[in-house]
Amino acid sequence: MHFLRYIGIHYSGAEVPNSSLRGLRVYMADRTAQPFEVEPPATPRKYWTRAAIAAWLSERLLQDDAATLVGIDHGFSFPLAYFREHRLPLDWTAFLMDFQRHWPTGEDHVYVDFVRDGVCVDAFARFGSPRWRRLTEVRAGRSKSVFHFDAPRSVAKATHAGLPWLLRIRRQAGDRVHFWPFDGWDVPSGRSVIAEVYPALRSKLFPPEGLNSHQHYARSIAERLREADVNGSLIQFMSPALSSEERKLAEIEGWILGAP
Repeated sequence: MHFLRYIGIHYSGAEVPNSSLRGLRVYMADRTAQPFEVEPPATPRKYWTRAAIAAWLSERLLQDDAATLVGIDHGFSFPLAYFREHRLPLDWTAFLMDFQRHWPTGEDHVYVDFVRDGVCVDAFARFGSPRWRRLTEVRAGRSKSVFHFDAPRSVAKATHAGLPWLLRIRRQAGDRVHFWPFDGWDVPSGRSVIAEVYPALRSKLFPPEGLNSHQHYARSIAERLREADVNGSLIQFMSPALSSEERKLAEIEGWILGAP
């Protein structure tokens, strides 16, 4: 693995896609320089919006030839129990398309809570149980279910807000971007990668240095990706010790990069 650039994104599922959110933070590094904060485009909005991050990321990955490793801290898929409950094909892209139809949280003025409460669409047809956990969440230890809403440090709302944007980036970027591990555990040389991360696994390794928690998490993601690639441990992160059955499961449920 020899990426040239590393991007850490701390995500937020608050409000709507065009809301300027203090919790949305982006940090970027290269092989020789530590991460710096990427400011949002010059607009009246002070902070990033989910829509702006998706647009910026798509543009950068499409127009820049530098192989980039991107870590985003929300779930990229759901537990196998969800697929079975709703009789969905075991295909990640099909899952994203089905989810977007029932949870249109990438559309203007759509709050995650609006969908949860049945205000705008029938999301009850695609609900999940907080008792359902992905294998990677079990292995990560403290990671909560992607259906565990209204709990401290839960990724449920961020996940339900972020999935439509993954589909949008996937459609725009095509085969220029490798979504790991759904597109395969091995990454073609020179290809940019987007992967799920869980900053709490590694953030304690890096001092906050006066940053708020959102900045600290985003910076920790970028720095950990850079460090792992430079020292060679990224190869182990991207080839976790899983049985053949566990690996097939993770190709559906996803895997947190660096999960034990």
